[in-house]
Amino acid sequence: MSTAAFHISSLLEKMTSSDKDFRFMATSDLMSELQKDSIQLDEDSERKVVKMLLRLLEDKNGEVQNLAVKWLGAPLGAFHASLLHCLLPQLSSPRLAVRKRAVGALGHLAAACSTDLFVELADHLLDRLPGPRAPTSPAAIRTLIQCLGSVGRQAGHRLGAHLDRLVPLVEDFCNLDDDELRESCLQAFEAFLRKCPKEMGPHVPNVTSLCLQYIKHDPNYNYDSDEDEEQMETEDSEFSEQESEDEYSDDDDMSWKVRRAAAKCIAALISSRPDLLPDFHCTLAPVLIRRFREREENVKADVFTAYIVLLRQTRPPKGWLEAMEEPTQTSSNLHMLRGQVPLVVKALQRQLKDRSIRARQGCFSLLTELAGVLPGSLAEHMPVLVSGIIFSLADRSSSSTIRMDALAFLQGLLGTEPAEAFHPHLPTLLPPVMACVADPFYKIAAEALVVLQELVQALWPLDRPRILDPEPYVGEMSAVTLARLRATDLDQEVKERAISCMGHLVGHLGDRLGDDLEPILLLLLDRLRNEITRLPAVKALTLVAVSPLQLDLQPILAEALPILASFLRKNQRALRLATLAALDALAQSRGLSLPPSAVQAVLAELPALVNESDMHVAQLAVDFLATVTQAQPASLVEVSGPVLSELLRLLRSPLLPAGVLAAAEGFLQALVGTRPPCVDYAKLISLLTAPVYEQAVDGGPGLHKQVFHSLARCVAALSAACPQEAASTANRLVCDARSPHSSTGVKVLAFLSLAEVGQVAGPGPQRELKAVLLEALGSPSEDVRAAASYALGRVGAGSLPDFLPFLLEQIEAEPRRQYLLLHSLREALGAAQPDSLKPYAEDIWALLFRRCEGAEEGTRGVVAECIGKLVLVNPSFLLPRFRKQLAAGRPHTRSTVITAVKFLISDQPHPIDPLLKSFIAVHNKPSLVRDLLDDILPLLYQETKIRRDLIREVEMGPFKHTVDDGLDVRKAAFECMYSLLESCLGQLDICEFLNHVEDGLKDHYDIRMLTFIMLARLATLCPAPVLQRVDRLIEPLRATCTAKVKAGSVKQEFEKQDELKRSAMRAVAALLTIPEVGKSPIMADFSSQIRSNPELAALFESIQKDSTSAPSTDSMELS
Repeated sequence: MSTAAFHISSLLEKMTSSDKDFRFMATSDLMSELQKDSIQLDEDSERKVVKMLLRLLEDKNGEVQNLAVKWLGAPLGAFHASLLHCLLPQLSSPRLAVRKRAVGALGHLAAACSTDLFVELADHLLDRLPGPRAPTSPAAIRTLIQCLGSVGRQAGHRLGAHLDRLVPLVEDFCNLDDDELRESCLQAFEAFLRKCPKEMGPHVPNVTSLCLQYIKHDPNYNYDSDEDEEQMETEDSEFSEQESEDEYSDDDDMSWKVRRAAAKCIAALISSRPDLLPDFHCTLAPVLIRRFREREENVKADVFTAYIVLLRQTRPPKGWLEAMEEPTQTSSNLHMLRGQVPLVVKALQRQLKDRSIRARQGCFSLLTELAGVLPGSLAEHMPVLVSGIIFSLADRSSSSTIRMDALAFLQGLLGTEPAEAFHPHLPTLLPPVMACVADPFYKIAAEALVVLQELVQALWPLDRPRILDPEPYVGEMSAVTLARLRATDLDQEVKERAISCMGHLVGHLGDRLGDDLEPILLLLLDRLRNEITRLPAVKALTLVAVSPLQLDLQPILAEALPILASFLRKNQRALRLATLAALDALAQSRGLSLPPSAVQAVLAELPALVNESDMHVAQLAVDFLATVTQAQPASLVEVSGPVLSELLRLLRSPLLPAGVLAAAEGFLQALVGTRPPCVDYAKLISLLTAPVYEQAVDGGPGLHKQVFHSLARCVAALSAACPQEAASTANRLVCDARSPHSSTGVKVLAFLSLAEVGQVAGPGPQRELKAVLLEALGSPSEDVRAAASYALGRVGAGSLPDFLPFLLEQIEAEPRRQYLLLHSLREALGAAQPDSLKPYAEDIWALLFRRCEGAEEGTRGVVAECIGKLVLVNPSFLLPRFRKQLAAGRPHTRSTVITAVKFLISDQPHPIDPLLKSFIAVHNKPSLVRDLLDDILPLLYQETKIRRDLIREVEMGPFKHTVDDGLDVRKAAFECMYSLLESCLGQLDICEFLNHVEDGLKDHYDIRMLTFIMLARLATLCPAPVLQRVDRLIEPLRATCTAKVKAGSVKQEFEKQDELKRSAMRAVAALLTIPEVGKSPIMADFSSQIRSNPELAALFESIQKDSTSAPSTDSMELS
């Protein structure tokens, strides 16, 4: 025995030791030995090693188990060639079971073996199929096709290069008269379409025609007789149909499997080629609709699934604008689908009353999807749908699932179809729904209560006059809900739904409840006292309080308010939020009738809620305070002091959200708006400004910048509430701003307050104010200059005739202050009314375009924003001139105009949107770009390439430094590609897109960071094309993860490399979420390399922890 063999034998012996440490170390040493090139195991030794590792998989110690799992793949990899050569002959075995197992094993082997072995396998299968060597036995042909299908399902991404040879052969075999063979061929096509959609492109027409041919393949059944009977709904016709089915059915009939395979292949075809959707609507949709009458339940389910896939692909993308002037592909698809709706409903009419539960469930799923894609399209077909819903709701012979599905479908219809469509059917629809409310099974009862609630909301809305008289229905609805509400031995979900349903019933129809109203309110009060039901009870009380019916709540108010006050002390955040909403609703609707003592008990709890720890709670608390101040100012006397001190502390928070600030403004206005005022105006102003005025004169602003803006908004709000005080406030602010004794903070607050007050009360003494603002633009303090610039623009927007000509004149006359004055102009353009700006548009336009060629990039950026805001004033007139500048201007002018396009695009719909279609707006308005992508994408992809003519060498002393002037453009192009990925995925050729991502993986640091994020996103959004080229994507990732920084590099280089590694590892983690990717030999090798490297293993583990503990980080912040 050689030394190596003896050493391995001794290690195998130690692996059986009772000491876990011995077993662990022996396994580790053995694997280290096996990795040496000098070790060559004979077959017997290999068998012993594998047997021992398999035994260690069941080891009691977890660490030993993990090590065995880690290393088991190493010796098995050496067997792949032997396995392949053993398995291939088994495809010709006379035993069916052996052939089946060989097919399955070859499929799994194809995913894990090396590229050379895969090519050998593919060539073997292809060589056996055509020509004189083709086997004559139908069973052998079936086996080979099944093997191709198995390889396609397990490793289809590797078959792309062979499809041009393979697909025509499979098509030929599909035409042989053998149903089992046809099924295998269609299953193979399905796998090819899902795994290699790009390579299957040329073969799509042929595959489509085969699918259309074989989805109707049913030689043993005559569907024409079915059509003659379609109008007959009697028991006799159903019985005779069953008879005919029995007569034609045949145990040996395999045609249903062919039809099922064709339906699945059609689903794969639709999902893999969204670009062919218009063709599919013309060719596939009518055939699928006709096949809804399929007699075989399994096939029918797959036909429904295929049509649902078509509906999902037709669904308009997020942000799609329907009111576009030109017809788009999306609108034409929807138009075609709208034409199919009557055919779909007609085809499903009998299926909705089929005895098969699965068939009815398929109908409900399909119709739900259809209603979601085309809201309102099912209204005219409501008689058929209601009849089908009632049939399933009354079906008590089978499981409860179908009734729950019918209720869920009805709930969806109530959300998508107009209420008027349900009016004629309510007498027949309501009784079965109410029967379900009383059903003993809690899930059905809970679902039915939600439907009843939706019915009440939809049929008797509060914002429109009642069209339907509720009198015939309200008694029964309240009785059945009340029965559920009174019962205490119910499931928690039913209790909560019953309370919610009753809240809506009282809120919408409380004026028709008569004597039942008071018992219902008392019952809600009782549920308010119960800890389990108090949260839904509070929400129900809110619904009743906000109802415009002005119901009498006096029986419960005195008792309910102290209970609600106690809820404000609870730790349950949802309860506090709901309670504050309920209190605000009660104060708004019944402020004067609320018992003062109870109101004071509630107010005593509020100071503790007005703090920074929970801004949402604070906002609702302040809103409630404002409502109470207007309704019962006397109640606020005792708590105004503590509440104000907490509110002022809150206003000094730099994290103050806009909602809390708006609530604070409303409360402060309410305090000075009552007669007499709860708090004096001067006192409030003094309290607000005290934190700033009490600072040392030369201390500079010690508060955060945001706090000055918040305080200024509050000062302006108080001035608006007391117009008689506004002028004196403005004068005092001007004096404070001008005074040489004022601190920087006082001046900043004065200017920001003037900016807000100027909008409300006019600018006061014009000449003095202009002088003060201009003087402040030269202040040594940057904060004062910025505040004065902001104030000049905002005050100017409130008084354009006085200020705008003056501002334009100053921009011309003061080149050194141009940047600040342009900021003022930007504020004026943003704050003024568009119509009031039109007389000045020409002067502003000329001034701005004279400054497009400025040397400072920051100034050009402000000019671009001003141009964007100016174009929005009169888009139809200014946009054509804007485009001329883009074509004819000098380089800096064109750059400024392109930057200005960003400011023409807003989140909300705008009149300029239809005029903007020629500009790129991927981020906020993707609908403007989708139909132009065919022209835009080639230009965009061109900008991702490295241009050698833009790379230059710069000598820095003895060193030469390479500068890439094209880097910023490439970075912007990749950022744009990422935005397209988020908003226009359906319009992208992902394979072409991946080509450029692949190039980016080898580019500069900044580009690689972007492409790693894009690759992680692509792995989630479209795993199939990523899987196809995973072997090529791994190499740049591996190069990044294993790269070393040169010794002696600066600290920043190490940090950049660490961040790059982390980003690459995130991409690796995302790739590993694709199910089949682990079978790739290159990925398996890289995974093994990561595990064996302590540094990479620790990094990978930390990234996996981050991804499981943190929310999705797939989105990328684009600068």
